[in-house]
Amino acid sequence: MQTAEQLSEIEYFVYRLFSNDITGHDYYHMRRVARLAKYIAEKEGVNPFICETAAWLHDVGDEKLFINPRVVIQEMEDLLDRLSLTKQQIEKIKQAMQDVSFRKGKTPVNLEGKIVQDADRLDAIGAIGIARAFSYGGAKERHLYHEELDNHTIQHFYEKLLRIPDKLHTASAKTIAKERHHIMQQFLEQFYQDWNFPDIENRGEK
Repeated sequence: MQTAEQLSEIEYFVYRLFSNDITGHDYYHMRRVARLAKYIAEKEGVNPFICETAAWLHDVGDEKLFINPRVVIQEMEDLLDRLSLTKQQIEKIKQAMQDVSFRKGKTPVNLEGKIVQDADRLDAIGAIGIARAFSYGGAKERHLYHEELDNHTIQHFYEKLLRIPDKLHTASAKTIAKERHHIMQQFLEQFYQDWNFPDIENRGEK
């Protein structure tokens, strides 16, 4: 089986699992992360097929997304077995997927995994990252912002999103992150201006 066919089968599998997600972890998130991983891998001189495949599959079996993660993981393993991949390829793909999650706070052991983690984190910042943050917050019934409570989506920017550029591994990812980080800073500045607009306007006139 050719690489293009293998990736097509993987993409369809991911589409079937994630097409109805409303938390920001949908099929299009997987596609963006896969494309980013392939791009970074090519820039860094690493096997793009391993990185792209692991990126497509990186959220398969995530406990926060699946009621029965083990069933989904077994389906993924069955798929990889059917795709005529070598044992070494399958092992590298699984290893690259292992420690991607920001929540776990782990660093992948191999460069392929670091590239996938970078790609996943890049999709959490910038304009798309802002949209995903509010999508996830809404799905979890969080306030978009609250002046007295901490568990709101704007707080998530300070707890996670603004810290991402300093946690990236590859030079290619860090370059992409600069503009995306700036977009988030601009958004927060404008958000507070809009939120407090009457007070700011009145103070400015005095």
